[in-house]
Amino acid sequence: MTVNQTIRNHHSAADDALVLNGKRMTIQDVYDVAHHGRSVKISEEAMSRVEAARKLVLELVEEDVPVYGFNRGVGWNKDKVVAPAVFEQFNRNLILSHSSGVAPYATEAEVRAVMVARLNTLLLGCTGSQSTIPVRYAEFLNLGIHPLLPLRGSVGAADITTVTHIGLAFIGEGEVDRGGERLTAVAALSEAGLEPLVLGPKDGLSLICTNALSAGTGALALHECGELLKLADIVFALSLEAIRGNVSPLDEAVHRVRPFPGQLQSLSHIKSLLTGSDLWDSYNPESLQDPLSFRDACQIHGAAYDAFRYTRDQLEIQLNSSDDNPCVIIEERRIISCANYEPVSWTLGFEMLGSALHHISKSACYRTIKLGTPAFTGLSRFLTADESRSIGYCTVQKTITSLDTEIRHLINPASSDYFSLAGDIEDHAANSPFVVAKTREIIDRLHIVLGIEALHAAQAIDLRGGIRLGKGTEAAYQAIRSVVPFLAEDRNLSVDIAQAYGVLKSGELLSRVREALDQ
Repeated sequence: MTVNQTIRNHHSAADDALVLNGKRMTIQDVYDVAHHGRSVKISEEAMSRVEAARKLVLELVEEDVPVYGFNRGVGWNKDKVVAPAVFEQFNRNLILSHSSGVAPYATEAEVRAVMVARLNTLLLGCTGSQSTIPVRYAEFLNLGIHPLLPLRGSVGAADITTVTHIGLAFIGEGEVDRGGERLTAVAALSEAGLEPLVLGPKDGLSLICTNALSAGTGALALHECGELLKLADIVFALSLEAIRGNVSPLDEAVHRVRPFPGQLQSLSHIKSLLTGSDLWDSYNPESLQDPLSFRDACQIHGAAYDAFRYTRDQLEIQLNSSDDNPCVIIEERRIISCANYEPVSWTLGFEMLGSALHHISKSACYRTIKLGTPAFTGLSRFLTADESRSIGYCTVQKTITSLDTEIRHLINPASSDYFSLAGDIEDHAANSPFVVAKTREIIDRLHIVLGIEALHAAQAIDLRGGIRLGKGTEAAYQAIRSVVPFLAEDRNLSVDIAQAYGVLKSGELLSRVREALDQ
């Protein structure tokens, strides 16, 4: 089902609309609007704030108070006076001149995430735009009109080169996608019975000064990451079953004396997965300690849970706060030049999260290598069904470690790599869109890494035989085996890897495990 088909379904259930007021929007809300086509509605309270801010803007314009982006230029042009007679042309020119992003272009889901991220921040009443601008965001979301949005070109000091393309469509310029059809924005507006927006003072800047590209795509990344961390626990538990691992590191008493929240979260999840497993009464007592890639899993995964939690909390602050410059303070009748577009706080969270995910990847690689090593498993080399006739999972070690190398380079920090621009006025940036994009690349590669580990674990379980798996690990094993059969003889392993990746990435494996644990 396409996003547009889902949108039509949601229109038949208006009470399911996400009511936006500039506050309390969550990562899950962004995901639902982006991927499930959930419609949106602007609260009356929020619209009143938008209108009050606009009234104040027009009053200050009448008083000729010098205001950045209103009656004065922006950036290096802050000394240029903008006369009322040219307000419309000046704001239109802002949109045209700042539309300078480059391909690739965002998917429908990404565009929707960006639009709802910006719409919610507009509703705080700190922007001063005309009310038709947030209304236009809502109209585009609910009608399934998705501007062509380039993903590259922003340095992350507000995504001014990219999100501007959404404003471009609002004024009838550029192109959009509607239901898979690419057409001019002016044609899409006409078909929808909408008129191009005519911009006034502050309107151009309200369509430019936002980190919505990085925040919206960041929300999608965090939603996927939250699912990925649970998958990492599941695949580890399956591997622990496969090697008949030592469960003493899962003793809750040792975790209570070092109660990091993420560590405890991972422990709880893993123990639930192993409920009913014969590991609890049949693990090898001579193996006092497993390799660290097994023994440290709760601590390693826990660090990633903690990094995820920090980044999620920081990004949800961003999604529910103003990143406008200048900022309208209605109660004080002031418009204040500021730097609220600065995203370094939550951008650093994504940098940290990437590093934490690499620790998961590295440990998964080491567990996979050990699963193919008889000294650790007591099974055949490379988990072959017949060592005299087949090679088994020998070369897959190269595949998984090459992916880990890519992840290792993707975690290199980028938030501190910037130039001084605009006449040395803009001498700081955080490269937030790129940081988010590389985090998403890490997440995607880690799905493949975990898929390869899961293939090894399932093969080892079959070779060993006679194992009573836990409730969660049994469901995970069955999910893998539903798409990849036992490796009885050598075959094209790229196909198997793709199938394992697919069952993890699609959410099918996680869904099966959740159902099993709920029973």
